[in-house]
Parts: sequence; C-alpha cells; structure tokens
Amino acid sequence: MDVHAHVIPASFPRALRDPVPSGWPAMAMADDSCHAHVMIDGRNYRTVSDRCWDVPKRIADMEAMGLSLQAVSPMPELLSYWMDAPDAAELLRYINDETAAMVAESGGRLLGLGAVPLQDMDLALKELARAKEELGFAGVEIGSNVNGVPVGHPSLDPFFEAAESLDMAVFVHALRPAGMERLVGPKNLQQVLAYPTDVGLAAASVLCSNLMLRRPRLRIAFSHGGGTLASLLPRLEQGWKTFPAMRDAIQASPAEQARRLYYDALVFDTPMLRHLVATFGDDRVMIGTDHPFAFHDSEPVRRILEAVPDEAARDRLLSGNARSFLGLS
Repeated sequence: MDVHAHVIPASFPRALRDPVPSGWPAMAMADDSCHAHVMIDGRNYRTVSDRCWDVPKRIADMEAMGLSLQAVSPMPELLSYWMDAPDAAELLRYINDETAAMVAESGGRLLGLGAVPLQDMDLALKELARAKEELGFAGVEIGSNVNGVPVGHPSLDPFFEAAESLDMAVFVHALRPAGMERLVGPKNLQQVLAYPTDVGLAAASVLCSNLMLRRPRLRIAFSHGGGTLASLLPRLEQGWKTFPAMRDAIQASPAEQARRLYYDALVFDTPMLRHLVATFGDDRVMIGTDHPFAFHDSEPVRRILEAVPDEAARDRLLSGNARSFLGLS
C-alpha cells in the first residue's frame, strides 16, 4: 500500500472570473501523446506523464511495483495557498472531484486524499467536510507550510481539530520550501534537497507545539521519510533535556512525540530506511513512492524487504501501518 502518490487532472476549467487569477493552472499537450505540460502563469511548471490521470496505466504501474492500493493526492503545487481563497476553493473543489472520479474508476485500487484552501479556515473546513461526507476520502494532503506558516502553528489548530473529529488522515508534503537561496545548482535541487529540509522543519514544528498532545487521535504523516527530522531529533531531545525554556514549552519528550507520527519510506537508501524504523518504530513507517513523477521509487517493496528482516515488521511497513494511518479496517 502506497500512501504517497500524486494525481493531476487531464485538464483544468477556465476560472470563473477575469482576469484569470495568478497561479491558475492549465494543461498543454506535449509533442507526444503521453505527456503534457502543466502551465502556470504562462510558464511550464512541470512536464508530466498521462499516468497522472490515466487510471488503467496507473494500475499497470502499480502491478509492476507490487502495489495493491494507492492513496492519491494532488501535485503539491496545486494546493494553491497563495491564491485568493475563493479562487483556490473553486480550483480545489474541481481537483477533488476529479480525484474522486479516478478513485471510482479504479475499482478499489485507489483511495483519495483531498486538498483544502488552508489560507481561509472557514473555506478549508467546509471542503474538508465535503471531502469526507460527499466524496468519501480517507484524508487530505496539506503543505509543509501555508504561505510560510509552519503546520504546527496554533493558527492551524481548528483544521487539525476538524480532521481529528472527522477521522481524516493528514498527509504533509513539502511545498515551496525555505532555504532555496542557499542552494547552488539547477532548480531540481528544490525537490532533491529543499523538500526534505522543509518537511523536517514541519514535523519539528508539530513536536514543539505539542500538537499530538492536544490532538491525540490525529493521524498525521510526513513525506520523504519525515525529511531531516530523524537527524534533528537527537539534538531536539538533548535540547529539551538541557534548556529549561524548552522543557517548559515542549510538554513531552520530542522523541516520544515523534513516535506518534507516521512517515513514508521514500528515502532511496536501505541504511537510512533502517534508521527511520529504529528511530520512529516499525509501526510508523509506510510505503511512499511519489509515483508517477520521474523522481519516484519504482521498487518500494524490494527496499523494505532488504531493510527489514522481521516478517511481522515487514507486513506492518508494507500494508499494516498504511491501513492504520488511512483508517481502514
């Protein structure tokens, strides 16, 4: 079971108002029939394959990767937190409906993770409820920050309260990461280096804000193995033991809180995967592939079989933990 895979609709509607809002996406076909360009503000944001919207081709890929079930969420750039909230709400409603149609077409092979306009809490809560009650989604995807606000910030607590109440899983994906000005090289370094950095800081913000103590039934997962969190955690734990101010602010051991979160296994490295399991527990790590983008793990099952010798632990990483995270029986 794969908890980290993305969808893009085959087309986008025209915005309801003129001029077209900044950031509103459009699709332009590539030279071949299997790819398209995601155009944002007249520029090619990313060229993607038709597996982003073609359900039979996606399922064929899943078969090749040894996957029986895939939880699909929008390409993170489509979360659109930087748009005016009504425009973003209109776009995300359409994307959620398209995702639901793919889920219905899949014959039980896909589960939906929706998107909500978190720049406006009232609109976000409205779409969250619709995603659960009308579309039957298992959860939602959110960014590692909302226009620079980390996910652990108290201003986002009404969203997490609602997600907990609705029994909706929350999958945190890197989005418009901090620190890009410190990277030297091509723009792909955003995905390769800056994404895991931002995810690690997002997960740390959850620990430092005591979110899991306030929302103990919340099921929240972090992409890319939790990013840098596994490396930051020993320092955070030692700081919590050393500095009285940190001990006063963080109400329980960061290391213990970290074992209440979920993480995907998308780290491309067997020793690192073993480290994640040792740090967070074999009941907290799940398959994540980033399918169908070019920078994805095409052999997720093999990596887990290599990293985890215990059969019961393997079963948890391959499917059991994902079932718990997604709230499946």
